[in-house]
Amino acid sequence: MLPLYGPAVHAFRRPSPGPPPRPSRRSLLALAAAAPLTAVPFVAAPAAAASEVAVGGARLVADGVQVDGGTALPKGLTARAWLLADHDSGEVLASYRAHLRLAPASTLKMLFADTLLDRFGRTERRLVTDADLAGIPSGSSLVGLKAGITYTVEQLWQGVFLRSGNDAVQVLALMNGGVARTVAEMQARAVDLQALDTRVVSPDGYDHEGQTSSAYDLALFARHGLRDAGFRAYCATRTARFPAGGGKTFRIENTDRLLSGTYGVTPYPGMIGVKNGFTSNAGNTFTGAATRAGRTLLVTVLHPRSGHNAVYEETAALLDWGFAQGSSARAVGTLVEALSEGGAKAGAPGGSSAGGAPHAGSRAASAAGGGPGGWGVLGGAAGAVALAAGAAFTLRRRGRRDAPAPAAGDRESVTGRPPTDG
Repeated sequence: MLPLYGPAVHAFRRPSPGPPPRPSRRSLLALAAAAPLTAVPFVAAPAAAASEVAVGGARLVADGVQVDGGTALPKGLTARAWLLADHDSGEVLASYRAHLRLAPASTLKMLFADTLLDRFGRTERRLVTDADLAGIPSGSSLVGLKAGITYTVEQLWQGVFLRSGNDAVQVLALMNGGVARTVAEMQARAVDLQALDTRVVSPDGYDHEGQTSSAYDLALFARHGLRDAGFRAYCATRTARFPAGGGKTFRIENTDRLLSGTYGVTPYPGMIGVKNGFTSNAGNTFTGAATRAGRTLLVTVLHPRSGHNAVYEETAALLDWGFAQGSSARAVGTLVEALSEGGAKAGAPGGSSAGGAPHAGSRAASAAGGGPGGWGVLGGAAGAVALAAGAAFTLRRRGRRDAPAPAAGDRESVTGRPPTDG
């Protein structure tokens, strides 16, 4: 059974000898948000401004299914929100509550990768300590990092992409200067990508009050990430060997069931990733991409009402419809480009917006208590980090790294833990 974890679950610290352990990441985030130093305006647009901008077009903030042309959409779609788009053109072919702000679960790790993937070389190594693993929330999905084992950056990213490991996320965040700094940089990256429904509280997508994203924003993260050779290679990897210590390894498998074909799900032809997630609060979440006859489509499905495989079944149905209706379905909106890469700012003249139309998604999130209020202003040093990160993202474009080489098996393997979706 998958672990249930949500806002009511407390973070536990693993004991370690020696000096007093540093504060847990949840404590650090709370301190950063509540710092009594001079309040620094956060790089993200304030909630009121975000709610007035219809990023991608007016139809994407309207309530109800948005589609223009083609045959009837698949029956039995139960998700609270979904979106289907053409990866190359950015045209949104159909959507339902594309900007509804919902808990993203581990699909938020796409933004984590968009932000940090190029920071460290693949062969760079990290000796993991007990302190590195302290404060990971109870019930988190884990790849199984162990103190005393040295991992390459490539292996840590395999832990993120394949096993949705919150332990791997935390170690990479610490390599980046800390969890709070990484959260601030992720928020700055979201703003640069014009993902205005996204409020980042933790880098791994674990349930936290106020942490939200949307079907639209998650599609932006996936589209941007898939332009990077390393991101594409990681999310398309089905299995890898992972260090277990003592020269041994164990097999890890991608939790994307449309890619790996596990738990009764048939692999989808042409599937290339991207990221799934689950928490008791978010339900099942998924952004997937598939290529057929030279065309790549993106689908995000958030919180379907029915069984555990429904998120994959509804994704496959929307992909089938999109590939079949490619020549007749007309765009109902567009996935915008990053500001740092020449994208027009949503809401500005020539940008993609509804010119101040109310944002249906933000109203729904506020009513559910999941709005962005806690992160409209970030005080103290973390706020300064956010501003610096935002400026850096605006001034430079991401470099493209070579795709990582497949992981080689070691001499001996041990059995890994049963897979869970994170």
